[in-house]
Amino acid sequence: MVQNFAARQGSAFRSLALLAGGLATIAAVIVGAILAVFAAATVAVIAVMASALLAFAGFAMRARRTVRARRTDSDIIEARHQGGHHWVAYGWNERR
Repeated sequence: MVQNFAARQGSAFRSLALLAGGLATIAAVIVGAILAVFAAATVAVIAVMASALLAFAGFAMRARRTVRARRTDSDIIEARHQGGHHWVAYGWNERR
């Protein structure tokens, strides 16, 4: 008779534990889904920033090549230091 009474008491706690476990599982799934959305958004933001960085690097390399191509020796003038704050430049007034 005591065993039957204990079995009946355990069944009520067992059903409450099962209900609490189900609710905890649902809460864990919801939190996991929210974290997955945040992780995906983070990856997307990193991808956008990386593509912008590559675009700016490409623009910088193109500008560097353009500057190198336009520079010629005819544009360079000669300057000599005469001492103190005195410099003398040659070739700045010649037409080419």
